[in-house]
Amino acid sequence: MSGSAEASGDRSIAAAGSIRQALTGDGAVAYYTEKSLTLPPEALELPPQAPPNMVSLPERTGLFIGRQPELARLDEAFEDAGGVVVQAVHGLGGIGKSTLAAKWAAGRTRSYNPVWWITAETPDDLEAGLADLAVALQPTLRDVLSRKARSERAVRWLAEHEGWLLVLDNVSDPADVRPLLGRTTGGRFLITTRRASGWQGIAEPLSLDVLELPQAVELFEQIHGAPAEGIEELCVELGCLPLAVEQAAAYCAEARITPRAYQNLLGRYPERVLASTAEGGDGEQTIARVWRVTMDRLADTPAAARILRVIAWWAPDGIPRAYLESLGDEPDITEALRRLAAHSMISLREDGTISVHRLVQAVARAGEGRAEGREEAIRVLLDLGPQSLGSHAWAAQAESLIEHHGEDEKLPPDFAILVLSAAMTRGAPFDLAMSLSEAAAARSEKSMRMRRATDLVRGRLVAAYEWIHGDRQRAVAQLRMNVSTSRRVYGRNAPQTIDERTELAIKQAQIGLLHTGMSLATKNARRAERALGGDAAETLRAKGAVGEAWRLKAQSDAQRYAGRAAGEIERLLADAVRSGGESSGPALQLLWALVDVREAAGDLAGAVRAAEECVEKHPVPTDGFDVLGLQARHRIVLLHWKAEELQRARELAAPLLAELEEAFPEGDKRGGPLRDALTPILTPTDDT
Repeated sequence: MSGSAEASGDRSIAAAGSIRQALTGDGAVAYYTEKSLTLPPEALELPPQAPPNMVSLPERTGLFIGRQPELARLDEAFEDAGGVVVQAVHGLGGIGKSTLAAKWAAGRTRSYNPVWWITAETPDDLEAGLADLAVALQPTLRDVLSRKARSERAVRWLAEHEGWLLVLDNVSDPADVRPLLGRTTGGRFLITTRRASGWQGIAEPLSLDVLELPQAVELFEQIHGAPAEGIEELCVELGCLPLAVEQAAAYCAEARITPRAYQNLLGRYPERVLASTAEGGDGEQTIARVWRVTMDRLADTPAAARILRVIAWWAPDGIPRAYLESLGDEPDITEALRRLAAHSMISLREDGTISVHRLVQAVARAGEGRAEGREEAIRVLLDLGPQSLGSHAWAAQAESLIEHHGEDEKLPPDFAILVLSAAMTRGAPFDLAMSLSEAAAARSEKSMRMRRATDLVRGRLVAAYEWIHGDRQRAVAQLRMNVSTSRRVYGRNAPQTIDERTELAIKQAQIGLLHTGMSLATKNARRAERALGGDAAETLRAKGAVGEAWRLKAQSDAQRYAGRAAGEIERLLADAVRSGGESSGPALQLLWALVDVREAAGDLAGAVRAAEECVEKHPVPTDGFDVLGLQARHRIVLLHWKAEELQRARELAAPLLAELEEAFPEGDKRGGPLRDALTPILTPTDDT
């Protein structure tokens, strides 16, 4: 300090020269410091142009595969020379947005200057990237201006110049970049983002999908370094998602495991496998990490996570949007779907269905709430009602759910019933459904609460073996098992056991074991009458099985059995009429059997009378078509034709054909055979 000064008086200050230290009258000391800043002259003006060949791009193009249509789209979008051009490449995390942007930008370094890459996941990231651009434009400003000031300087430079290209990578929210885009109108922006929406008025969106299977295989082989068996199957399991393929290939090469071994690990430990990367890889760029970040952003929409946990168990495509209505009120579900789609976690299709990547499903199934999500996925299917049961969409979700069934997880019997119903409706083999249904039935037998469902499952299994596979022997074997189980669980003379024996007797007779079927049916009917009484529904069904066995015997050898069969069925019919009336199900069933027996015996007039009784006595539905009546009248026409009563057959056939065409429109398989059988009757030939 130059000079000197002395302070006197209360709290007075003495100063001399340049103030560095102040002394008060009571001896207090205060220090004052200052720092002078001298800006270089160039800081006062923006640089007139960027340094030549100013390029900053990540090393992401060495393993670039395919994407020619998308590259061409970008070429076309950036052809216009005037005004700002903004393209937003969006898609699921790991789908290759950044790699595509880097590849395209690397090929444009002679057309634009600078070509600059900025990670823009947050506003803070964007500011830092712009500040780095300002330093690249004027290196002398590195330690002179604050980061905020450097960022602002970069924006000013971009606003006053043309011919530059900025890549804004991984933008989370369009609002974060909107101010920058609004101020800079002379260059080009290429944006990558998981946000599929929100770009109206500021950017042209370009949706990016997964690789084609051959391209995914090629990418795997390039990284893995050698061909290996199972690559194609693994790529399918990975959904051809580029990041997942890269991750898997590098891991297989480093761990010295086969693609099939990796696929096995993925099936058992999806979350852990998808979180693993090879040594030297970017731990932040793994499938599990990328999607976890997205779900963290959706934490304020709880229904979003709930929806993902449910659809994780269903098919990846074709999920009806209406299936999710029961998960919450309409505004919450709509908002959750909107946000999931906006962040590319799902796709909302124009046909009202939802698609989700299979790896998103795998991670969701492996995360917290696995059991709750699975139970809710089952509950939703069970609650959808008869209008959905058996539909292609319903069956697809059910099939997917049981494919992901763990050996230690119980499959509710009531769900097994619906799965088998769907399988039979679709008319396609469904071995896994049946095996799981068998296991579900076996596990639930000891629970009184579940026994009724178990019985239904076992009954459905019989039908599935016969209708889907055409394997009547296996159906009979299942029926024998059902009888044994029912006898053990309910008792020898219980109604359930009586019914199981009835079904077994009928099926044995139908597959040609006529003597065995007849013997079992007769003994079972006697047992039922003693144990349950002659009017019990189970007894009447058991007697109906005896009638069915006689019908089949008469058709197998009319000369030997038809006469006796007619008498036995008439006796059984009289019992059924006394117990339940002429219009009861057992009575009509036996009357219909009598039609067959009399026809087999050559008594066509008697067969016509029995068929006419069926038409007269069966209950006519109050709504819909009288299908049973149509079938009975159709049989009457054919019997008259067989008896060479041609005129009568034609008189009955003409109105019947008109009713059939109304009941079964063209293309309805049920009506085709009936109409075809009437055609020769209504088309007279020289012979007739």
